[in-house]
Amino acid sequence: MSSSADKTAKKSATNEWVETIVVVAEALLIAIVLRSFLYQPFSIPTASMQQTLMIGDYFVANKFVWGYGKHSFSLGRYGNFTALDFELPITERIFGREPNRGDVAVFRPVPQNVEYIKRIVGLPGDRIQVRDGRLYINGTIVEREEIGTALDTDSEGDTREVTVYRETFPNGSVHIIQEISDNGPLDNTPEYVVPPDHYFMMGDNRDRSADSRVLSQVGYVPEVNLIAKAEARFFSIRDNIPPWQIWHWPANVRWDRMFESIE
Repeated sequence: MSSSADKTAKKSATNEWVETIVVVAEALLIAIVLRSFLYQPFSIPTASMQQTLMIGDYFVANKFVWGYGKHSFSLGRYGNFTALDFELPITERIFGREPNRGDVAVFRPVPQNVEYIKRIVGLPGDRIQVRDGRLYINGTIVEREEIGTALDTDSEGDTREVTVYRETFPNGSVHIIQEISDNGPLDNTPEYVVPPDHYFMMGDNRDRSADSRVLSQVGYVPEVNLIAKAEARFFSIRDNIPPWQIWHWPANVRWDRMFESIE
């Protein structure tokens, strides 16, 4: 009886281990499917989208709303993070709708192998220009309203005073931008004509953003290189402190920026 009981106990323990492994494997599979096809988390390492997305913000991006493109299933690279880089051999996006002007997009510029995040300013066929710090779309100046000043700190710790504006696109999309001045290096540009099936991107922190205005670095972004639409912040911490360092949370977590949609 003792030997039989021991065998039963060992069999039960083995079954429990097998069940645990199966549960863990299923959870990993679900996480991989969610990340690959539906939603993917990202973090912000630079100042180019402040105040909309601050350094140390963590957000989730919708991967299916625009369908799937060349880099949709790559875990990719973002900032200093490097992971699996898988590229689909396709030239057009499949499924999904077209992006809207004003959407905040995660994408892969053609000359780069890292993910960028910027706001979609120009649609295919649009004429985009910046003159004296003001954005023009198809020859018409984009409305902006000054709402105050703020201090902006970049990833190198350089702090500048900025003027904050509420900008309204022709389609009614409203968002916040900021400028150090209206006479910076990218505040007077030639007119850009967005090619078919491409988009023109700009950062909301206009004087601290390398974006489509810099053709050699970002330039026009092919539709097939769009990865996801930024939808909501779920965590935010100052100074790019790793989230697992919970002992820094009380003084550094930006509680007011958590669980908010991205406009």
